[in-house]
Amino acid sequence: MAKRISGDATVSPPQPSASLPADKQLALRGLPVIHERAAGIDIGSRFHMVAVSPQLCDEPVQSFQAFAGDLVRMADWLLAVGIQTVAMESTGVYWVAVFEILESRGLEVILVNAREAKAVPGRKSDVNDAQWLQRLHACGLLRASFRPTHNIAALRTYLRARERHLDYAAAHIQHMQKALTLMNLQLHHIITDITGVTGMAIIRAIVAGERDPAVLAAHRNRCCKASEETVRAALVGNYQPEHVFALGQALRLYDFYQTCIAECDAQIEQAVAVLNLERSLPEAPLPKQKHKTKQPNDVNFDVRSALYQLTGTDLTQIHGIGPFLALRLVAECGTDLSRWKSAKHFTSWLALAPGCKISGGKVLSAHTRKTSNRIAAHLRLAAVTVGRTSTALGAFYRRLAARIGKAKAVTATARKIAIHFYNAMRFGIAYKDPGADQYEQQYRDRIVKQLHRRAAEFGFVLSSKEPLLQAASGGVS
Repeated sequence: MAKRISGDATVSPPQPSASLPADKQLALRGLPVIHERAAGIDIGSRFHMVAVSPQLCDEPVQSFQAFAGDLVRMADWLLAVGIQTVAMESTGVYWVAVFEILESRGLEVILVNAREAKAVPGRKSDVNDAQWLQRLHACGLLRASFRPTHNIAALRTYLRARERHLDYAAAHIQHMQKALTLMNLQLHHIITDITGVTGMAIIRAIVAGERDPAVLAAHRNRCCKASEETVRAALVGNYQPEHVFALGQALRLYDFYQTCIAECDAQIEQAVAVLNLERSLPEAPLPKQKHKTKQPNDVNFDVRSALYQLTGTDLTQIHGIGPFLALRLVAECGTDLSRWKSAKHFTSWLALAPGCKISGGKVLSAHTRKTSNRIAAHLRLAAVTVGRTSTALGAFYRRLAARIGKAKAVTATARKIAIHFYNAMRFGIAYKDPGADQYEQQYRDRIVKQLHRRAAEFGFVLSSKEPLLQAASGGVS
């Protein structure tokens, strides 16, 4: 139910517009109005405060409860007064329902970062917040946060749910390891992963009641590096009933989350298929896969082929980006990266670019800002992996790590991977790795060129007697 608020607005009203009714024209002062019919919404958990221009209606601020019926009435009221665009803060997840309902009614809705919409210090109330948002939005002072299309948002939701299930399953793997340790079963010391074929077969046999080490060791897979005698010796333990009970519960919970992950995989495959309905297969065949190893937590369908049809390029050719990471990047960013003007804007949105705090011509700070962006976290993990490869990106990471430390090297390498991803998605630029040796040679040539330039500035000429030393250092004559 809507409630009219008289309010003691401290925000000056927007400028008059010729398109407004004649009786509403007032001689107002302030910033020029860009969006004449703009509204601002202060999002809350129980009710939402909505403010429009005082020139559009007699009651410019109204309150609506968070029930679905009230949200529909909110949309009807905004349309009735002629609102065309709405701004709201990203408060928790309470904004999602409001955003979707207003967007479905044809309104242009922008989501604003609360850090960029802070009001000046003073009286703080929901009415003032709503009016302040309306005023800033009317003057064009608010930037819209990135919000993907509906189909991309659905794919992102499935992937995020899958990641939560993986985290929950990992916790129960630790519970199984603890139960095995309490029973003095050293299984996790002789096999790499207790959730592999050998480990799960032995754990299921223990939960089923088997205690004979020889019978349990017979479940060893032929690919297991440990011998059957070693496995048999590790499975002589102290089988206390309470620990076996804890092991059984952890196993059932682990199996439950594996079922949930499989269900998410089916939904993810369907969501990608929906995105590919209106896309044709590229004329060029899918490039040869660089890495044939399959990650333990990969989705259970051919991601490379589906993404190749969706994006028109093979993102897995970029070092550090595998099929699953490519899928997560597309789910978080979408397929249209033209929303970012350049790669610099994209890396700044990821909080991988240096900061810019300057006052009086002096750089106060250049640190990258803290962020909870999921893509940035994934790219940093990819950068750590790339740092161990014999590639140009790997050589770049190792050189920076030796000079400025590993933490900054990870961020810089993640930024390079993000730039390659942006160029491939927006411009279709194919990634070509020059190799670590060529990168090192380019680096040496660049250093020598700088040394020659610096020497010339001081009136010296660099010379070298041996060609092998010319790329590394030179004498001063």
